[in-house]
Amino acid sequence: MATDSSLPRTHTQMSARHAPRRRLRVVLWIVVALLALVLIALAASLFWLRSITRAALPQLDGDIHVAGLSAPVTVRRDAHGVPHIDAQTQDDLFFAQGYVTAQDRLWQMDMFRRNSEGTLAEVLGHALLLHDETQRVLQIARTAQRIYDHLDAQDRTFFDDYARGVNLYIAQHRDALPPEFRLLHYTPAPWTGEDSIAVGLMMVQTLDTRAATKLGRGTVEARLGHDPKLISDLYPVGSWRDHPPTGLETDLGAPEPAPLPAPRKKGDEEGDEEPPSQTQLTPFSGAPPSLRTLLALLGLPTCSGCAAGSNEWVIAGSHTASGKPLLSNDMHLAFAVPGIWYMADLYSHGGAPGFHAAGVTLPGFPYVIAGHNEHIAWGFTAMMADVQDLYYEQLDGKGNYEGVDGQWHPLAVDREVIRVRGGSDVTLDVQSTDHGPLVNPILAAVHGAGTRPLALKWNLYDPAFNALPVYQMDTASDWSEFSSALSAWAWPAQNTVYADDQGHIGYHAVGKVPLRPNGMTDAPIADHAHEWQGYIPFDALPQAFDPPSGFLATANSRVTTDQSPYPLTDEWIDPYRIERIYKALDGRDQLTPKDMLAVQTDIYSELDQEMGQRFAYAIDHTPGPEGNGDPRMRQAADLMRSWDGRLAADSAAASVETLARAALWRMILLPKLGNALGDYHWAESTFAEEEIVMHAKPEWLPSGYQDWNALLTAAVRKGMENGRAPANLAAWTYGSWHTIDIEHPLERFLPFLGHVLGTGPQPIGGDTITVKQIGSDVAPSQRFTMDWSNVDASTENIVLGESGNPLSPYFKDQWSDWLNGATFALPFTPGAVAAEARHTLRLLP
Repeated sequence: MATDSSLPRTHTQMSARHAPRRRLRVVLWIVVALLALVLIALAASLFWLRSITRAALPQLDGDIHVAGLSAPVTVRRDAHGVPHIDAQTQDDLFFAQGYVTAQDRLWQMDMFRRNSEGTLAEVLGHALLLHDETQRVLQIARTAQRIYDHLDAQDRTFFDDYARGVNLYIAQHRDALPPEFRLLHYTPAPWTGEDSIAVGLMMVQTLDTRAATKLGRGTVEARLGHDPKLISDLYPVGSWRDHPPTGLETDLGAPEPAPLPAPRKKGDEEGDEEPPSQTQLTPFSGAPPSLRTLLALLGLPTCSGCAAGSNEWVIAGSHTASGKPLLSNDMHLAFAVPGIWYMADLYSHGGAPGFHAAGVTLPGFPYVIAGHNEHIAWGFTAMMADVQDLYYEQLDGKGNYEGVDGQWHPLAVDREVIRVRGGSDVTLDVQSTDHGPLVNPILAAVHGAGTRPLALKWNLYDPAFNALPVYQMDTASDWSEFSSALSAWAWPAQNTVYADDQGHIGYHAVGKVPLRPNGMTDAPIADHAHEWQGYIPFDALPQAFDPPSGFLATANSRVTTDQSPYPLTDEWIDPYRIERIYKALDGRDQLTPKDMLAVQTDIYSELDQEMGQRFAYAIDHTPGPEGNGDPRMRQAADLMRSWDGRLAADSAAASVETLARAALWRMILLPKLGNALGDYHWAESTFAEEEIVMHAKPEWLPSGYQDWNALLTAAVRKGMENGRAPANLAAWTYGSWHTIDIEHPLERFLPFLGHVLGTGPQPIGGDTITVKQIGSDVAPSQRFTMDWSNVDASTENIVLGESGNPLSPYFKDQWSDWLNGATFALPFTPGAVAAEARHTLRLLP
């Protein structure tokens, strides 16, 4: 039947027509409802997170009744939240230190002990299993237990006092723990004295580990055909720029040999080498994955040219405006949220012996690590002493190894059980010889291949060393007592500077450094001729007291001289920081604390300025479009030749030069080392580069380049490509890419926390060889200057703040000062502390 389209539609027809629209509306309403639910859930989560974070804020005023005290303890906090703890007895003092530190840093303390003892996977899952296996192989927890078991009675009592304070805080705040515990759904285990020792050993591991370098060096030497000239070029031992802390007056005006090389053509004798592959020339910002993983597992910085170092110096009153000594110290360590140090002032006034020391403490460890007391001040830098060796071992496949005596002995086996969150427990049998643990499980995990049995010998494993003389150092009143305390110092190997209220200054290297009669080895050992024969006597280590120059300084570079009776290491850190410190301070008079801060924050680099001049010279003498025929290359040369050498965040020349130097080093090394490039790691590698380039050593000029000018010019171009330089190089500021970004440890697991807890990328000046050492994972962790003319005007600041709670006013209140090179006074005398107090808390029995 025919239909008339003009007739009215039926209800059914109209419903069919509108059905898709209704379905679309339903879908949209469902989407809106789901989105609303997500937003509500997100808001509820944020409200919950904020609520538990606020609930975890510590009580800073009023009274808290606690069990375990013999008398009231007063905790005054100054404008930066630094606790000034006043107790009548030392037992109460260290109990209160544990309690107060837990108020601000409990989760960090738990992470520190888990990091050291190898129990991170228990709360963070499988991603940390390799780390935990590494720590178990290195026997850190077992060593901590051994040391704790052999502490003298007084130290053991104070470590236990500290643990009691931490545990009381945990017990009182089980429903208001730091938010990280709530997010990860776990409660901290009771604190122990062994945990405090393990936290201390975390620092030993960071500062005394040299094994990774030795593993790689053998590979590099083989790749170089064991050519002694090439090996010595890549692995310098000290330099002409060094300034050992002898305290003798020096002439810093004498020129040193750093000649500008004349253009030299490359001979044909190395023409068999392939030219560098341009597709591989990425910025040389770190070691390749295998070594980078190993360095990270061993607690070492992974960025190229980075090392956990420090600066320190002490100036006699004859060179200061006040006539009293000045001492400065800034320790360069890995950074995180919160920072590694916790500032504190510890005072016990109720009788003899008294205790009053202030400075930085290590969360989880009692006492003051670096700072001052009423009579002396001290600071530290890493000495770089070689206290580890690797030994190839002979195994019979039946559970035995061949000992030094040529006899077979059973391997010691320690069974480790690693708990893994969300997974099954992992059992690991750690085998050891008389040298130490076999580290093959670590190497197999990192490199994915087996190696010959290799044991790690480390002075940390020597059962004769169980003293941690920090208390004795904190309570010393003069150089004699201070030196006596340090004579028992075993690890980490350190340089220590000293100044006292009587006007004396001093320096002493400390640590148990092995005696190696047959010389040091920088690769794994395959014979019995290189066994240790005791340790260097304390009195034979480098030292100085009231030197003629009135000035002493160290910055991780060479501290021995040609007259030193014993070698300490073959691997010192690049000498540029110490050279700059000497040129800035040695021989000057009327010095003030302001001058100290200016040097601590100094970003001038003589080497970078010289290299900038050399790059400019190369471009000038390289004709054609690859060199001075390119306007952009001419602009790069002009920027570098007029540069003042300061690696300032707003400097364009700093961008051009630093990335050119990074590209150049890879272009030099890659043809020689090939796939062994990742095994090259040396703390003086920058000096190695300087010597090779400035002396235009022909054996290092890659084939494919007519002369060194051509190579340096190509490196400038490559650096600009790697850094994605803009067309106008003048707009390419150093700070546009050279930044510091401090992250919370949980950011990798909960990325949204990074925007709340971290700093975000911030432009920053300096580099790894400026006094203000800045690397991708290393920076000054604190800055301290002791002024014996006014103790209360002495300054100390850390990177972020005292608190680990993001809602605390003391969470990041020091960040701006640190970033901008400012500092503040740390009150010390009772009157100054009372005057500066912003909060007062009493802990009552």
